[in-house]
Amino acid sequence: MANSASSSADMQFFHQLVRAGSLSGAARELQVSTPAISKRLAQLEGRLGVPLLTRTTRRIAVTPEGETYLEHARRILAEIESAEGQLRGLRAEPRGLLRVNATLGFGRMHVAPLIASFARKHPQVEVQLQLSVNPPALTEGAFDVCVRFGEPPDARVVARMLAPNRRLLCAAPAYLARHGMPKTPHELAQHSIVGIRQGDEAYGVWRLRSGKRLETVKVRGNLSTNDGEIAVTWALAGHGIVLRAEWDIARYLASGRLRQVLANWQAPPADIHAVYPVQHQGAARVQAFVEHLAAHFGAAGVGRAP
Repeated sequence: MANSASSSADMQFFHQLVRAGSLSGAARELQVSTPAISKRLAQLEGRLGVPLLTRTTRRIAVTPEGETYLEHARRILAEIESAEGQLRGLRAEPRGLLRVNATLGFGRMHVAPLIASFARKHPQVEVQLQLSVNPPALTEGAFDVCVRFGEPPDARVVARMLAPNRRLLCAAPAYLARHGMPKTPHELAQHSIVGIRQGDEAYGVWRLRSGKRLETVKVRGNLSTNDGEIAVTWALAGHGIVLRAEWDIARYLASGRLRQVLANWQAPPADIHAVYPVQHQGAARVQAFVEHLAAHFGAAGVGRAP
């Protein structure tokens, strides 16, 4: 039977292999030959008595048994890392790999500059930023910190609110001059809407609240996209009304390029959170990065790059 040290080393090896995406990729990361990676994987599978991957030199696919092993490996490795970090007092000196996820436009405009300043302060942390249209499931363990909008997605994660963030209806003055300013939510059905298809929200349905009144409106338009920046660009060009987070459009409202529509009605908020798995609470790099985000977003003010 393998001892605990070799078991944790095997888990770390398998985790790195899956993350690399191929035998050759893992070989480059670990600075060994591809046959050496293949041999170690075969030894691990032989010890466990089950196939963990189907593989070629270019691609790998995790088997159901491999998924089970990987899930436990991620949890155990995170617990080991957290325990060692607390015992060594690494909270004062963040180090290691930090994997960050954010949405395309917001991540590019607001998160990326903060990662650059964080890296200058903490040179022993390696930061990988991935931008995506739809937020990944945190349970998959692919990221250490995700910057998310709206309510925290899962009770099994830690969520730190970074900044309040309203979603506002707005349109270009040229569009409103042609089609008029809607006075009630139901008038939106007669307008052209620039649609955004993101996340799990029902597309083409807007829920607006004014005091105790709640209105659900079915909207439509000729243009839709899964990229919020493109949607705002279309709205600026006069193609219709868009529903977008205040952090993304505040500068256009301030300059007059966009005008708010139905200002007395509010869509569900899109407050900005830093979300991370519970097992990363003791990781110095995670806590330092979340504090860095919170300090800058708290001081930046809506719509200004931190």
